Amino acid sequence: LFVLHDPEKLRDILDSWDRAGVSGITVFPSTGIGRLKKDDLLQEDMPLIPSLEDLLLTYEKSNRTLFSLVEGEEMVDRLVKATEDVIGDLDNPNTGILTVIPVARTYGLHRKTS
Repeated sequence: LFVLHDPEKLRDILDSWDRAGVSGITVFPSTGIGRLKKDDLLQEDMPLIPSLEDLLLTYEKSNRTLFSLVEGEEMVDRLVKATEDVIGDLDNPNTGILTVIPVARTYGLHRKTS
């Protein structure tokens, strides 16, 4: 699970993960409480039915959260390296947050057989 702080780097991250061998990635816009407070994205005066321009502006200011299932520590290490190759050291501020969560069970994942 990776929260990318700079949405302009999304394409580069996706390409890097693909080269690392990640077979599937789900991407969705996301916003943390810090950005909401800082950028005031939840405006009280936001129209009930926002314009396309309003929606695009909010989308541009959002983080991107990438979700993928990978197998094994070696793949996790490749994924971390691929991420840092694009955004730099994850310990630097405003790069993103990458977390690894062990998965006990997965249903509905269909693997290609050779």
